[in-house]
Amino acid sequence: QVQLVESGGGLVQPGGSLRLSCSASGIIFSRNVMGWYRQAPGKQRELVALVATGGTTNYADSVKGRFTISRDTAKNTVFLQMNSLKPEDTGVYYCSSENGPRLYWGQGTQVTVSS
Repeated sequence: QVQLVESGGGLVQPGGSLRLSCSASGIIFSRNVMGWYRQAPGKQRELVALVATGGTTNYADSVKGRFTISRDTAKNTVFLQMNSLKPEDTGVYYCSSENGPRLYWGQGTQVTVSS
């Protein structure tokens, strides 16, 4: 059974930082593209960042230079370091794991950026 468990969300002031973690089980972690998506109220889920099996990364334009995605294969964990947070970064952040046609999601963690 595949499980993706996110943690690290919370309330932070504009300009602050958060680090999200996603612990994966039930998959061959090293063979999966791992990612983070987010969904703001009333909006569609959107890609935030991806990290491929070889470490190549891809970011949404809105987070480039502020967010960093990384993966620790030994711990089956993917991270999202978020700096210089803005109110528009508010939303539920979902971890994803993809291997060909198989796509899995975590339950999501809330990130709220507000003063």
